[in-house]
Amino acid sequence: MSEPAPSAADTTGLLHRGVDLWAVISLGLGTAVGVAIFSVIAPATALAGPGMLLAVLIAAVPMFVIAVTYAFMGSALPTSGASFEWSRRFVSPFLGFMIAWLRIVSNLGAILVLALVLVRYLNMVVPLPTKPAMFGIFLLFWGVNMVGVGLAGRLQVLMIAAMIGLFLLFAAWGAPTITPQAYAPLLPQGWAGVFAAIPLLIGLFFGIESSTEIGDEVKNPRRTIPLGLALSILAAVALYLMVGGVTMGVLGADALGASETPLLDAAEVFMGPLAKPLIVTAAVVAIGTSINSLYLGFSRNLFAMARAGMLPAAMMKVHPRTGAPYVALSAILAGATLGLAAPMNLTALFLAVNIPTLIKYAGVNFAAAVVVRRHPEIYAAATFRLSKPATLFWAYAGTVMAVIVALLGLGADWTPYVALGVWALLGTGYYLAFVRKREAV
Repeated sequence: MSEPAPSAADTTGLLHRGVDLWAVISLGLGTAVGVAIFSVIAPATALAGPGMLLAVLIAAVPMFVIAVTYAFMGSALPTSGASFEWSRRFVSPFLGFMIAWLRIVSNLGAILVLALVLVRYLNMVVPLPTKPAMFGIFLLFWGVNMVGVGLAGRLQVLMIAAMIGLFLLFAAWGAPTITPQAYAPLLPQGWAGVFAAIPLLIGLFFGIESSTEIGDEVKNPRRTIPLGLALSILAAVALYLMVGGVTMGVLGADALGASETPLLDAAEVFMGPLAKPLIVTAAVVAIGTSINSLYLGFSRNLFAMARAGMLPAAMMKVHPRTGAPYVALSAILAGATLGLAAPMNLTALFLAVNIPTLIKYAGVNFAAAVVVRRHPEIYAAATFRLSKPATLFWAYAGTVMAVIVALLGLGADWTPYVALGVWALLGTGYYLAFVRKREAV
């Protein structure tokens, strides 16, 4: 049976290609460089001292391994909702569904965390009611994305340019006040301290692969996605080392490790009264890029699930003029708004965000191994590929690393694992009652 023709007022299942290389880099960098750079370097320094800078480099290794697999898959089979689609198609429909189902909680949790921290930074300048202000943030980025991926992508590029400019200003202004003694001793807790800091710092790189989730909308995706991923991760490492190095050199390891607002505390040393407006602006821009990236990637995952028959078909509705999946975007707005009723426990929310993300990484890496072993035509179509043994090594290494890091969080707080387990059981019931039955037909 042929597909029904789209009406003049609505299109279902057709996304517009409007994302270029700069937007791909901005999406990856914008998702990764969000709230973590303003918060995680202090507790990591408390564990590792100046060795925190070495820990940043080591923490990039698992994400680099995972990024190689994403680059291979993105150049071989670009598609929207890629993490879901690849896992569903090459491992099992249920795994693909469960990854996407868990990421509903993960993405909503991430939007809540980012909006909450953004409001807290804004409160340093202007007093705001927390939850109404958070709702205003949800509404703002919903509106931007409803206009279409072109505007959302251009806004992302502008925000990333502003963020990098502000961090470069921070580093250039602070560099003359660095004292070399601040980096000594380099390893006060030995290598044990460095490795203890790595689980905290891995989160600095989460989301670097965001551009793969909108593969249907990337221009020349087989070339653009691998190149964008490589440039994103290199830029993220350079940015973290620059900002962390200056902050360490200005404050010293002890003061940095004890700071609740490390970048602001460092900036106040050399900027004086200009520190607060600059750091608040940098935080607003950095966190805003992450929220914008989440709206883009999350909506495309809902779109992909609907396209696979795992969510109502309405999630595939795309506006013919703007190309925006407006039902999926509106569902995100509604879910985030309902999430305002939840307790704002940042530790639990961070884990609820990170665990499904790591499961997603494991699923994609395993799917890549299946492609190499069973689908030579797709492997051959990849514009970025290593030899088959090397690709298998990277894929299996990424799978193992993702699982290990996901389990490390049990030591911090077990309650998000229980909550996600309950959500997974609900998803299993939904899958068996509706999706499996539909697949059987």
